Amino acid sequence: MFSPTPIGSWSSLPVEMKLSIIDHLDLDDVRTLAKLNRESYSLSVPSLFHTVHIASAEALLQYTACVPKSYLRHIRQLTISTKRAFKPAPGSDPIRVSDALIDILPHCTQLEQLTLSLAASLARTVIPCFEHLHSLKSLCIDHCGDEARSPLSERLVVSIAASVPNLRQLSLDRITRSAIHAPDLLGARPFVPVVKGDEDIPDHATLGRELRLPSLLRLPTLKKLRIRDTHLGDPQWETMPVYCSLEVLDLGSCYHESNDYNRVCTERIMGNIGHTVDECALNTALTSQTFAHAKHTEKPLKKLRKIHLTPLFPVENVVDTLTTLSDSPVESLSVQCHEDDVVDMCSALEDFLNLRAERGENGFYQHLHEINVSTVSDLGDALDIGVDAKKPSQETLSGEGADAVRRLKEYCRDLRLQGVVPVGESGTSPKETGDVAKPAPVQTRQAVRAANQA
Repeated sequence: MFSPTPIGSWSSLPVEMKLSIIDHLDLDDVRTLAKLNRESYSLSVPSLFHTVHIASAEALLQYTACVPKSYLRHIRQLTISTKRAFKPAPGSDPIRVSDALIDILPHCTQLEQLTLSLAASLARTVIPCFEHLHSLKSLCIDHCGDEARSPLSERLVVSIAASVPNLRQLSLDRITRSAIHAPDLLGARPFVPVVKGDEDIPDHATLGRELRLPSLLRLPTLKKLRIRDTHLGDPQWETMPVYCSLEVLDLGSCYHESNDYNRVCTERIMGNIGHTVDECALNTALTSQTFAHAKHTEKPLKKLRKIHLTPLFPVENVVDTLTTLSDSPVESLSVQCHEDDVVDMCSALEDFLNLRAERGENGFYQHLHEINVSTVSDLGDALDIGVDAKKPSQETLSGEGADAVRRLKEYCRDLRLQGVVPVGESGTSPKETGDVAKPAPVQTRQAVRAANQA
């Protein structure tokens, strides 16, 4: 008589197989499994603590008090905000954020990605904690506090970044210049905020006392650098020795300074490090002076394949800037703009494509095969590249904006280029239209972010 082979139960599976199965479960399912029994809970701990979000200073304090230190080694992605969850009562003691970080970070031995949203500066005693984070590859530091009352010093941030042994991706927002490195900004218009009293940040083993933003270029492992809403006027950006091979560069602008000032700062940085950059995001226009700042025998931006224009980029400078970058082997152009600017942006892109068609035989953007146009309702939805990039959600444009995108697509077809129907239009999926011919095909794609997207 045939006797069926019994199927093994969950309890009979080896631990490695159980962990592999749990690793593929949704987080809600893992939480349910963890409630079954003691063994299931122990097996679920690595998945439960793989990604941790701590939303406030109060939550951070509670986390340090309640979570066993042995669990912290399972954290791979950690996000910490030090903003207060509610307004503190008069006379109450401040939450010792630095002490809490010192209590947590040394135990996060497998941490790969760390995001710190800091309401105020940290104590210098937190810096040595980063020396032991050998698995940390991506670091984001965002100042979410009042820059005038509680600035976040460039000296502290640079020292922290330089202390991470294998840092590859670095993202900085609203970092304040130090009076030690920017004495010319003190009391001078346009009154850019400057940190005083950060002389106690100790010298770094590699960088010494030069804990200024340009010193980030001396970090040999760094591949992706993003700096937004930060003053980039340090002249040493142009002369600092470059020990890294940056592949992705995302430079914002300082809202205290003029467009021309921010443009010069960007050109100075690009001239020094642009010879290795594969992908860049621009908030300001570029001129031929970008190449005048070059400090290498290799031409700047000779490897540039992807260009992103942010919503802050001036529409009137689209053609001039793209012409400046025409010698680069650009394959993809991504453009973001406000909904009110989409008509003007599409018109500017039509002018660019017209120029490309006229110069096609001379190799003007001969490698370009994709143009993405997307709109944002809020600057918070703006595209980030390199570090924790977020993909825009796709919705349907209407009115003049939709007409402008449609004209741009039709213009590509008139030029015998390859086009794509905008995603979400009439419920259709992207498909090829028109004939394909040389020069390389161009795609247009429309995507709109919801204003209330988290």
